[in-house]
Amino acid sequence: MEQQHITRLAEAYRRGYEQKYAGMNDAPEMKMHYFKVKEDLPRVKVVLSFLQGIVPAGQCNSLLDVGSGRGVFLFPLLRDFPELEVTSLDILPHRVALHECLNVGGITNLHPRLADICTWNVPDKCFDVVTMLEVMEHIPDTLSVVKKAIRLARNYIIVSVPSKPDDNPEHIHLFTARQLENLFVENGCAKVKFMSVTNHHVMVACLK
Repeated sequence: MEQQHITRLAEAYRRGYEQKYAGMNDAPEMKMHYFKVKEDLPRVKVVLSFLQGIVPAGQCNSLLDVGSGRGVFLFPLLRDFPELEVTSLDILPHRVALHECLNVGGITNLHPRLADICTWNVPDKCFDVVTMLEVMEHIPDTLSVVKKAIRLARNYIIVSVPSKPDDNPEHIHLFTARQLENLFVENGCAKVKFMSVTNHHVMVACLK
């Protein structure tokens, strides 16, 4: 595998793709560019840094990543925490298929799921950490997603959202830091803290 790729993930993706789509004439294009080595986005860096403090301490053995999409956060997460049990959740089948190739190819600690978090039927408190990075601004029923994340998380919920208006037509909410804090504290979180990232709010909500 060429060195400009995250080798372990790229090799797993290639193996998984070849197994998943073997013999199919209408297989989707192989997306190796998702695994190119590049600098992590600032909002991803601060979340990974926070996880570096809690994973070794045993506070994060399982993580649910909501809206994993193209893997902007998911793939650096798997790169930096190769033994962490990660469930990736997305509502788009082609995104979930991308994640499934990794699992089939050998990243067995990744568990892709096709579902909407608001209606997903899983037991309460089944993940140590829930991440929702660049997700809440897309979801119409903000309160439902917050309540569901609080139900699913044992220790922490990590959220990032834009802090300034942009031209993305899929962004239907713009949250202030105070609005985010109120949403999570009023619905059961013990406290929240914010990490500084230009043009984004990155918030850690503590359940205990």
